[in-house]
Amino acid sequence: MPLARLIPCLDVAHGRVVKGVSFVGLRDVGDPVELAELYSDGGADELVLLDITATPEDTATMTSVVERVADVLEIPFTVGGGVRSVDDASRIIESGADRVSLNSAALADPSLITKIASRFGSQAVVVAIDAGAGVVHTHGGRVATTTPTVPWAVEACERGAGEILLTSIRQDGQRSGYDLELTVAVRNAVTIPVIASGGAGSARHVADALRVTDAALVASIVHENPTGLAGLRREIEALGIELRPLEVPYG
Repeated sequence: MPLARLIPCLDVAHGRVVKGVSFVGLRDVGDPVELAELYSDGGADELVLLDITATPEDTATMTSVVERVADVLEIPFTVGGGVRSVDDASRIIESGADRVSLNSAALADPSLITKIASRFGSQAVVVAIDAGAGVVHTHGGRVATTTPTVPWAVEACERGAGEILLTSIRQDGQRSGYDLELTVAVRNAVTIPVIASGGAGSARHVADALRVTDAALVASIVHENPTGLAGLRREIEALGIELRPLEVPYG
C-alpha cells in the first residue's frame, strides 16, 4: 500500500471556512487562502476544499477562491461542491485544482463520473460519499437517499472514479474517532484509494484510520490550531504510521 496521506479539509461557505458537528451548527474558522497556505507550509500532503453551499443553494462552485488558493499552494488539492457537469469540472481544473469531487450530481447521474474521467483522467475524479445509517446522503448531508453506501462506492469505482472520499455523518465533528467499520467495509469493496473522513479528535484517531485505509481527512483538530499540523504529523508517525515524506523540513 502507498504511504499514508494526511489531508486537511476546508469546508467553505460564502467564501469562509466553517466547521460544524454532523453537518450542522456551522461556525466561522477562517479565510480559506490563509488556512490553505498554513496547512501547506505545515506539512499537509494534500488539501480538500468543499463548497458546502453550492449544491443546497444551487450556485456555482467558488472558482475565485480556487484561483486564489492555487496561487499559494505547492501541494495537490481537490475541490468539490456544485460540480454538476463536465464544464463545471473544467472550470475548476482550469482555475488551478488538481481534482474535482463529485457528490450529489454523480448520484443523480452516475455517467457524469465516466464523462469527467474520460476528459481529465480517473486521477482527477474523487467521488465524495456522505454516509449515514447505511445509505448515501446528498445536498451537504441534508437529504437521505435509498442508495446503500458500499454498493454505491463500488459503482463509482467501476464508472471511473480515482478515489473515494468517505464521510461518516454521525461522526463528523464529534472528535470521537472515525467510523472504522464503515471505512473498512468500503475499502475492502473497491480497488481505488479511500479517504476516511469525519470524527478525528486526536493523533491516535488518525493513526487508527490510516491503519485500515489510504488517507485521513482532518478538520476540527487542525482548524483550532492551524500552526499545529506539523506536530500532529509527528504524533501520528510516533504511533507507527509512515506518512509520505515532505519535500522540505517542517516543524
